[in-house]
Amino acid sequence: MNKDVEFIVENVKAHTEWFRNCLPMIASENLISPVAREMLISDFCDRYAEGHPGKRYYQGCIYVDKVELKCVELAKKLFKCSYADVRPISGTVANIGVFKALAKPGDTVTALNTAEGAHISHAKFGGAGVRGLNVVNYPFDSKNMNIDLDGAVKVIKEIKPRIALFGQSVYLFPTPLKEIADVAHDAGSSVVYDGAHVLGLIAGGKFQDPLREGADVVTASTHKTLPGPQGGIVLSDHKGDTEDDKKFLKRLDSGVFPGVVSNHHLHHMAAKAVAFAEHLEYGKEYADQIIRNAKALGQAMYELGFNVFCEHLGFTESHQIVVGVGDGMGRWAAEALEKADIIVNMNMIPGDTKPLNPSGLRIGVQELTRIGMKEKDMKDVAGLFKKVVIEKIKPENVASEVIELRKDFNKIHYCFKEDEAHKYYSITGL
Repeated sequence: MNKDVEFIVENVKAHTEWFRNCLPMIASENLISPVAREMLISDFCDRYAEGHPGKRYYQGCIYVDKVELKCVELAKKLFKCSYADVRPISGTVANIGVFKALAKPGDTVTALNTAEGAHISHAKFGGAGVRGLNVVNYPFDSKNMNIDLDGAVKVIKEIKPRIALFGQSVYLFPTPLKEIADVAHDAGSSVVYDGAHVLGLIAGGKFQDPLREGADVVTASTHKTLPGPQGGIVLSDHKGDTEDDKKFLKRLDSGVFPGVVSNHHLHHMAAKAVAFAEHLEYGKEYADQIIRNAKALGQAMYELGFNVFCEHLGFTESHQIVVGVGDGMGRWAAEALEKADIIVNMNMIPGDTKPLNPSGLRIGVQELTRIGMKEKDMKDVAGLFKKVVIEKIKPENVASEVIELRKDFNKIHYCFKEDEAHKYYSITGL
């Protein structure tokens, strides 16, 4: 084998083996199912299909069209909506496509500040800036780790943004969307909800229902609490039954293609379809267990002496908890935990000004839930955090305990059974 290829293969294998023995707790990651993984290595990964089913710019899309139509059908059913575009190749691409559809360069969008939980694509230095949009931030309620309702209403009334944007990357509690959406619409704003982190919770009926709470559009990635392949989606319940609605949906469509997507990574699209079908069957149970686990981890870490945010609100209503670890100590804590095979990310918390030297950790439980952990296991996980961060035991010594804990948790749950998945394995010919 070529030495460079050998190097790449060896490192991918090493990574895979490492994560098989880790506690992966990055809030933006998850595991796809065996059937979905099979889609990623099918012949779809080699093909192109610009445009819509039946209206392609390429030939050879007979079966691609069938899969894409099924993917859209499943998305509409899962999210109870009338419009779904499954072509965005990431959540950020979905956001930029919607920005292109609904605003012009120089227009204003209102959103939270990234230091207070917003995603970088909401910022001037991210996707909003790519489209030349002016960003005005909502006030933030740091005690309750949520948008300041009265302050947001005031900003929208004064600014009258083209887009009132909601949703976060640090996302503990539902946005008070019902209370804000009417105000935004009265101000002439389109209401866009970025549900990237909580998409699986929304689909499972366990967080909030933005399309019924006033959002004109929901954008999201498809690989966090919704355990699909890395990709994006745009959803709306505008039905196109008026001329204005038809124009609105046409703008959304063209914002994605040709706006920000050429070929839309057909293997990912096929894997999305599988993930949607699985979530229709298992999503409610999975979402419920995610939130139970997050609350249990928050409680267990709080009882062990950690500064877990929002104890007065039950810590969280999502897959995440936020933990303060001391002024500027977030990087140290995340790196020490990594040496113990506990994978989390440092994160800014209210009051921080240095993204690379923050004071907090953002911790997600969706992947631990996916491999079968329940509330009682969160106490064990919390104990391992304490040994590394509070007791400062040598991380390499704690790693052996992590490996021991993982021995009983190496099967993917909340998906079509592995024996059923084998029926599909022959399609690659591998």
